[in-house]
Amino acid sequence: MRLIIRVITALIITVMVLAGVLVLLPGEKVAALAADQLEKQTGRKLDFGGPVRFTLWPTLGVKADGVTLSNADWAGPEPMLTAERLTIGIAAADLLGGNLRVTEVSAILPHLNLATREDGTGNWVFETPGAAVSEPGTGSETGADGGPVEPLAIEAVSLTGASFTYAAFGSDPVEMRQIDVNLAMPDPAGTVDLEMILRPAGSAVTIAGEIGTFADFLAGQVSSAGVSVRTGDAILRYDGRADIKGEADGRLTLKANDTAKMLANLGLAGVQIPQGVGQSAVIGSNVTYTVDGRLALRDLMLDLDGNQLSGAADVHLGDVPQVTARLEGGDLVFDAATSASDGAAASGGGADDAGGWSKEVIDASALALANGVVNLSFASLTTGDIHLGRSALSLSLDRSRAVLKMTPVAVFGGALEGQLVANNRSGFSTGGKLSYSGIQLEQALGALAGYDRLHGEALGAVEFLGSGSTLDAIMTSLSGNGWLEIGKGFFTGFDLEAVTRGGDGNGGSTVFDGLTGSYTIAGGNLDNRDLLVKLKSLQADGKGRVGLGAQDLDYLLTVSAAGSDGGRGLAVPVKITGPWADPSIRPDLAAAISDEAEAAAKEELRLKLQQELGTEIAPEADVEDVLKDELEQRAKDSLLRLLGGD
Repeated sequence: MRLIIRVITALIITVMVLAGVLVLLPGEKVAALAADQLEKQTGRKLDFGGPVRFTLWPTLGVKADGVTLSNADWAGPEPMLTAERLTIGIAAADLLGGNLRVTEVSAILPHLNLATREDGTGNWVFETPGAAVSEPGTGSETGADGGPVEPLAIEAVSLTGASFTYAAFGSDPVEMRQIDVNLAMPDPAGTVDLEMILRPAGSAVTIAGEIGTFADFLAGQVSSAGVSVRTGDAILRYDGRADIKGEADGRLTLKANDTAKMLANLGLAGVQIPQGVGQSAVIGSNVTYTVDGRLALRDLMLDLDGNQLSGAADVHLGDVPQVTARLEGGDLVFDAATSASDGAAASGGGADDAGGWSKEVIDASALALANGVVNLSFASLTTGDIHLGRSALSLSLDRSRAVLKMTPVAVFGGALEGQLVANNRSGFSTGGKLSYSGIQLEQALGALAGYDRLHGEALGAVEFLGSGSTLDAIMTSLSGNGWLEIGKGFFTGFDLEAVTRGGDGNGGSTVFDGLTGSYTIAGGNLDNRDLLVKLKSLQADGKGRVGLGAQDLDYLLTVSAAGSDGGRGLAVPVKITGPWADPSIRPDLAAAISDEAEAAAKEELRLKLQQELGTEIAPEADVEDVLKDELEQRAKDSLLRLLGGD
């Protein structure tokens, strides 16, 4: 009890003595001493534009209005700091001993003008005029007069309602408002703790960090550092080493359950992230960053909505970042980004309201965001109805030109190899050169075109190029060439044998032993002259035009049947014309019967038709009408089923 009484008595006497000193010492004098010490420690001039007065509670020290702190000589005439009100706390024990030690600085509504010069040094790096730094690691400095300069010894800094302008060398200034900062530095040679609250988009973003051996850090030495960034339920954490110029080497981790919300809180609202790309994300990597803007990521691990990837990346930051990355994945699953109609609208693709291809302008500006090469390999990839097996892809970006190389890609039961190109250097264009083998057509056409009635294994190649600012312009400008070869296969919903020979044929399917053809593309039109389909007792030859741009057809398919005597039977040309949505399908008898032998051929034709169709045809009947009616009906029924009709 006696000890407690003595402690209380000593405390009361100390406060009384301190109060007497403060009453006798003018506020302006204390402010001048504080400003002088700050200038010695930082090389910056502190000015008070308003009244200066003592405060006893809650802070022992000086309160001043209209405060400015000068900038670095190279950073321009604007003050580095302005504040509506500044409070400077002082150490009572030092004051009683005749010294003035600043323990706390707090500011209300301060504004900071931050900048970096060409070597990356910031204007917040305080350099004492005439100071010479001793040998690295000694932690001591000498001033111009040869005497020691004490390290910065402000124990706490608090900024409320702050704003700042940040101008990195060679870049446009960045502004931010509504910032709260608290910095605790009880030992200048020890660890400093920092807490900052930013509101770039209204929601709070909290940054909490610690820097070891802070005096060495201020002197340009590398120090231990740890930083956590939190917004909502997302957290970014860095642990490692750093220096005052921003160079760092350590481990970076990120966990976000709602990546889009996290980006919105950081000021990037409206970012749409497809499922599988990182709607929720867990990321970890060893990180090395150098002052020249080079970022190296090693032991990189990504978990994006359950899709796991690993690898490494190098990024050289600048006006256009240069990226080199290698990623390996397991079984990756991506939801189809949108429905067919939504996807078409988002990309400028699909048909417009009036029919035909979309005339919406394609925005390819994203091709200019970066340059570099990204190599991706995976065990499998599934998106919508498309499934890729073990594959390797390489995406290169160079001055608004992207090239996707497949080396190869396992897809639709076969392999696809080659490249696709998108070029936006001087107007948008797209093209590709692909070869494929073992492709199961029912899978490929079903997934890509919703058509699953052609069965067989395809081998072939295609080369194409189109240009324009809309999908309509690209499709109407297409040029290129290709070829196709299919082994044994069949069509469902279309029976050529039933059309030409009558009867049930193959029960609604066309079974063929082989299909071959080649084509050229010019002005958005595909031209084919050598289609050959071989069947057991039929042969079909095709030639004509497929309007890829106009979405129309002008094609002649000639079906030849073997006669009952083993010779060549009736050859039936079928014209397919009109728009894709509603083609006209009709026999072309003018091409089947030559003018030179029309009379003789009609009788022979009547007898053959009577035999082939199993129908009695009177000699006086119009053979052409009978044949036309019969074949047109059969062709329409079968071909409409082939094209997806009822």
